[in-house]
Amino acid sequence: MTPEAVAGYLDRIGADRPAQLDAEALRDLHVRHQRSVPFENLSIHLGEPVVLDEAALVEKIVARRRGGFCYELNGAFAALLSALGFEVSLLGASTFADGLALPPLVHMAVRVDLPDGPWLADVGFGRGFAYHPLRLDDRSDQLDREGTFRLSETGSGDLLLTCDGAPKYRLETRPRLLTEFEPTCWWTQTSPRSRFTGSLVCSLVTGDGRLTLSGNELARTRDGVRHEETLADEAVLPAYRELFGITLEEAPRVRPQEPVLSR
Repeated sequence: MTPEAVAGYLDRIGADRPAQLDAEALRDLHVRHQRSVPFENLSIHLGEPVVLDEAALVEKIVARRRGGFCYELNGAFAALLSALGFEVSLLGASTFADGLALPPLVHMAVRVDLPDGPWLADVGFGRGFAYHPLRLDDRSDQLDREGTFRLSETGSGDLLLTCDGAPKYRLETRPRLLTEFEPTCWWTQTSPRSRFTGSLVCSLVTGDGRLTLSGNELARTRDGVRHEETLADEAVLPAYRELFGITLEEAPRVRPQEPVLSR
């Protein structure tokens, strides 16, 4: 990343360049990123291909003022952290659907090695990850405003992340290259089995909860209390702009999917 890109990224999330590369700086950047850059899958339904290229990911977030899903958000965040001088690596993970683990690399997270030990950062999981980074070497309960998180050994070399006892994902411990996520990124954008091809989501962390827009359905969660409302069609584009900072020419709509053939 160029110095101009780093400055633009920090401005995008309302952060100053950290004076020290420590846990406090990482926590601050992690929180500011989640509260500034939405978790969203709108590109899939707007016909915009997601390309796993560092410059393209940063350009989407900084210049186009958009968000993205895990590969985009964590890929760009890792690039920012690296440009600031943090020691980072990308980690693959397998999320869960109906209690079953999905294939490897359907999720990306970020390992950050600090003088006090390794940390797990994840600004691309949407609702389900912690507000703050987690200690990657801690196997006890880690309390966070989003719940009680725990990383435990699986016996196969992976780690299991749970929140309040519910599994969130199986995390690999070996570092990965950004290009290694290209097959599952393509699958996420195209497969009828992907939860992103059949639904719309745009979600942003707030100081006391979260805002989520799914099509015309807007949910506001404040201090654990969820309020839902259905927006009129003409109110959808203003909601993207005013609540999430995303300016669109047309409202995204879920595209019809080909049926999944089974044997």
